[in-house]
Amino acid sequence: MSSSTSSIARSGTNVFEIVKYNVVLQTVEAARRSACSSKTKSSSSILPPPNNPPPPKPLLIGMPCETTGEFPVLLLLHGYLLSNSFYSQLINHIASHGFIVTAPQLYTIVRPDSSDEIKSTAAITNWLSEGLHPLLPPHVQANLSKLALVGHSRRGKGKGKEETSTSLKFSALIGIDPVDGMDTGKQTPPPVLTYVLQSFHLEMPVMVIGSGLGEVKRNPLFPPCAPKGVNHEDFFNECRKLACYFVAKDYGHLDMLDDDTKGITGKATYCLCKNGKSREPMRRFVGGVVVAFIKAYLEGDSSHLLAIREGVETLPIELQIVKLLL
Repeated sequence: MSSSTSSIARSGTNVFEIVKYNVVLQTVEAARRSACSSKTKSSSSILPPPNNPPPPKPLLIGMPCETTGEFPVLLLLHGYLLSNSFYSQLINHIASHGFIVTAPQLYTIVRPDSSDEIKSTAAITNWLSEGLHPLLPPHVQANLSKLALVGHSRRGKGKGKEETSTSLKFSALIGIDPVDGMDTGKQTPPPVLTYVLQSFHLEMPVMVIGSGLGEVKRNPLFPPCAPKGVNHEDFFNECRKLACYFVAKDYGHLDMLDDDTKGITGKATYCLCKNGKSREPMRRFVGGVVVAFIKAYLEGDSSHLLAIREGVETLPIELQIVKLLL
């Protein structure tokens, strides 16, 4: 990765802000369809066209709207017990920089074993080639040769050792505060961490984003949301080059979610984990660093990522750890 940070100053682009593209958010179910919204960020539901295969799981898709172009695709996997709708503001942020973000709802009833989630992720990945394009606005194309996998919490475990084969190849992997269980020796099956340094053989760039408060208990009745021994630190220790590692100092495991998460599960996100003062700064940071990483390794523009490392770009949060294995 090599580039000059001066291009950022010339362009004025800030990856931590929502910029450039109007975005439409659409849920893909099995009953309704509506057209791309006009000039505003919006939410709508669509039914796949006749002869177009429905997705294996319900989807929330964020995409640039009212533009022409071909855009990389990110497959975003929600965290344990969470809804894909809780990530709508993060999805909007990322999509506004010129990406198509597809976020499935992997389950409604959670199981301790994540094997079914891995199989569902593979099925959705295989569906993208045939099913995604008819759902996009006119003149918007998905570049599936530039495909990234992004997972939060338990789904930050990424592809895992028991990877199910897919027809598409991922070009980058991002773990947002990844967690592999309740504690060392209590990993969620199938376990990913081996506790052997640089043991991951992923053959793609990897970024690990950690939360400084994730390993802190909110109250004595519940364990921390990202326990030490099975969290971001352990994941990065097993990464090889090329890998990036950022830890947000004063923010927690769920601080990249929407400001308002509804329902019983949504309310629980405010009281189960140790949180920062506000979700907005952490969400802006996660959205921005994801954009910077994808631009570097899928689009060949490393200026933003280098600017973050070198302190050239102003961050919405304070970082506790910055490491790049290049």
